[in-house]
Amino acid sequence: MRIAVDVMGGDHAPDAILAGSLAAIPLLGADDQLVLIGDQKLIEAGIAAAGVSDARLVIDPTTEVISMAESPVTALRNKPNSSIVRMGYLGGRKSKPQEHCDIVISAGNTGACVAACQMAMRRLPGVHRPGVAVTIPTTSGTLVVCDVGANPEPKPIHLHQYGHMAAVYARRVIGVQNPRVALMSIGGEEGKGNTLVRETHYLMKGDTTLNYTGYVEGRELFAGKADVVITEGFTGNVVLKLAEGMAAGLFKMIAKEIMAIDPQLALKFEPVVKSIYKKHDYHEYGGAPLLGANGIGIIAHGSSEARTITNAIRNAMAYAAQGVNEGIVEALARFEIADV
Repeated sequence: MRIAVDVMGGDHAPDAILAGSLAAIPLLGADDQLVLIGDQKLIEAGIAAAGVSDARLVIDPTTEVISMAESPVTALRNKPNSSIVRMGYLGGRKSKPQEHCDIVISAGNTGACVAACQMAMRRLPGVHRPGVAVTIPTTSGTLVVCDVGANPEPKPIHLHQYGHMAAVYARRVIGVQNPRVALMSIGGEEGKGNTLVRETHYLMKGDTTLNYTGYVEGRELFAGKADVVITEGFTGNVVLKLAEGMAAGLFKMIAKEIMAIDPQLALKFEPVVKSIYKKHDYHEYGGAPLLGANGIGIIAHGSSEARTITNAIRNAMAYAAQGVNEGIVEALARFEIADV
C-alpha cells in the first residue's frame, strides 16, 4: 500500500504534518510506502533532524503551495505543481502504476483538496457528487454526518445518495448493521425545511432500500435518534465546527468549576475528564473520507497537529481495509434499480 501525505497543507505545515507522518512509520507494513509530497529540501531537512532513515519513505517534490485563503478552482489552475494538485494526481486514475497511491491525505485548503480529488480520481460508478463524512461521538454511539464541506449547493439526488454512501460507511467502518438515516432540518414535522430538504425527504421516504427515519433537528444530533445524519456542505461544516468548539469550551468550563469548588476533587476527576475529552477530540480521528470519489481521499482538519496526521494515516489504512468504495457501488446499484 502506498500512502501519500501533503506535507505543505495545513495551518501548522510543514513541521507538524511531517512530524505526524514520520510518527506513523511504525504503522506501515514491510511492503508499504509513505509518500511525502512537498518542498524536497524542507522534507529532507526535517527527516534528517528527526534522525529517521527508512526505505519506505519516498519524497515526491513540488514547488508550489496552495494557501488556505485561495480560491480552490483558481489555485488548482494557476498552481499545477502544488502539493494538493500532485496529491490528487497520485491518488487518481491517470497516475503511473509505479506512482499511484492507494490513499492520499491533506490538511490543506478543503475546497482545493476536494476539487483535486474529484478531478483526478473521478467518481465511483453511479455517484453524482462526492461528500465529506465525519464521525461524531455521542452518548449513544458514533454518529456519521455527511456532507461537511464538499458540496454546499447540492440537489436532492445528491443528499439522497449521501444517505446511501454514509450508511455504507456506518455499516462497514463503525459496525452498525442497519444504520438509521435521518435528514437535518429545523423541525420534525413533515412540512418543515426549505425546498431542498423537503424534496430530499420525499425521495428518501419513498426509498425502501434505505432505513430512513425522517427529520432530525440540530439539538437531537447527540440524542441517539439516528446513526447517520445527512445535510448540505455549508450547514454540515458549521455544525461540525460548532460541535468541536462547544466540546472544547464545555470541558474547560467543567474543569474550571470543579477546581473552584474543590482542587482535590478536580484531581480525582481529571482522568475521567481526559478520557471523555479524548473521545470528542477531532485530533484522535485524523481526517474525514471523501465518500464517492473513485479512490481514497482523506481531508484532515486545517488545524491538524502532528498526532492528527498520525491518526489520519492509521484510520485511513483501516478504512481502506473495509472496502467502503465497493460497498458504495453495490448500494447505489440497488438504489438506481429501485428508482427505476
